[in-house]
Amino acid sequence: MKDRIRTDLLDLMQVPGLSGHEDRVRRAIRHRLGEVGVKADTDRLGNLVTHFPGDGPSVMLFTHIDQLGFIVRRIEADGLIRLERLGGVPERALAAQEVLICIGEGRDVPGVIANKSHHATAPDEKYRVTPYSEVFVDTGLASAEAVEATGIQIGSPVVYAPHARALADDRIMGTSVDDRAGCAVLLEMARLLNARTSGPPVHLAFSVQEEFNLRGALPLAQKLRPDIAIQLDLMLATDTPDMGARGDMFLGGGPGMSLYSFHGRGTLNGVIPHPAMVHLFDDTARAQGIPLQRSAQVGVLTDLSYVQLVGDGVAAVDMGFPMRYSHSAREVCDLNDLVSLTRLLDAALARIGPDFSLDRDDYT
Repeated sequence: MKDRIRTDLLDLMQVPGLSGHEDRVRRAIRHRLGEVGVKADTDRLGNLVTHFPGDGPSVMLFTHIDQLGFIVRRIEADGLIRLERLGGVPERALAAQEVLICIGEGRDVPGVIANKSHHATAPDEKYRVTPYSEVFVDTGLASAEAVEATGIQIGSPVVYAPHARALADDRIMGTSVDDRAGCAVLLEMARLLNARTSGPPVHLAFSVQEEFNLRGALPLAQKLRPDIAIQLDLMLATDTPDMGARGDMFLGGGPGMSLYSFHGRGTLNGVIPHPAMVHLFDDTARAQGIPLQRSAQVGVLTDLSYVQLVGDGVAAVDMGFPMRYSHSAREVCDLNDLVSLTRLLDAALARIGPDFSLDRDDYT
């Protein structure tokens, strides 16, 4: 299992898929599903979903396939490119980053986000973060005509240059660990679900546009009308000096469950998990001997916050894996947490039978 998850993760991290432009990632995932005999369907937005029949409350188990990045806003006469930010890109982490302007398979154009020469940086500039509106990309091409001849135009998607590397002690570093790690877990879940002989109906889904507006999964949920929704995403690791006061979430400490999330900026939404889901994962982790970490964070949001409101309401919970350095060009996770998360999900789903209660009064 670990080797399969490692291979899937490292391979998917190399595939660019800006939010709203996820097609290459979707095709890569569909190909892997097809290799194990799992057929998947795509809707108009680009969500990918496969269905495993069963008995009991229906479950939508999903994660997002898109990544944050930029859109080309303007091409200067001298060939330098101005960007518009797409998603929560940290401006302080942009200078000197390599990027990839996505034109098409085999035609993508590399570039670098400019960083003013140190020798010309005035003292009052040394500690200033350059806002993205002032950022420009250098592709090496010296005119707008040369840039446009490559296929680059206003609206072209731009991502951190894809990078994936194994670090010591089963840790993985690179671009779009958020949320290709979730995708790797779901691919392994598809293999397990395809081989099972009992359990609830499961809609396994890979959703789009999470980093853009957090609603890519919503039309899918409106169509499926699940009783239960389990979303996979990163959990903020707090085991570095800069994060110690944010919680108790450690790389290598096992999968995580969010007990509270809220986004207080712009989108006022979040998830307080259904008590049936909290009990399910607490009890399953205890029975399986899997350490389960707990998270409660402000400033974090997933598309589960909208999925939970579909129909008569959905019993929802965010599950995930600890990750360091979120939304930067080099994120880090621990492969063992992904393996433990997969085992926990598999065991938890096996406990959802026809008599599984979603009545809150049975748990509170």
